[in-house]
Amino acid sequence: MNANKAKSLFEKLGGMDAINAAVDIFYAKVLADNEINHFFKDVNMEAQVVKLKTFLAMVFGAPLKYPGKSLREAHTKLVEMGLNDKHFDAVVYHLISTLMELNVPEKLISEVAKIAESTRNDVLGR
Repeated sequence: MNANKAKSLFEKLGGMDAINAAVDIFYAKVLADNEINHFFKDVNMEAQVVKLKTFLAMVFGAPLKYPGKSLREAHTKLVEMGLNDKHFDAVVYHLISTLMELNVPEKLISEVAKIAESTRNDVLGR
């Protein structure tokens, strides 16, 4: 790697192995949370896990493209089911707590939290 090229957040977090571990832990937390797990009742979780792993890798700077729907389109049904800021906050909480559990440095957790927060309006359809 070129010494002048800054590492992406994806690389700083540990690459795909780290994304895989984090998403697996994250969804265990989400599915155990009665405030938000009903949104995943009819979801194929194997496919959902793959989607999130790919999406996060891309957003964090991995050299790949996410082939899925836009965030707004992907969450439209959930918004119709009542998805709101409280639910979004719970998801972000689980993401941050997952990264803390994996001993990710606070500076990187802040970067991830900032990216997650930047998606709020698209996810909530506003």
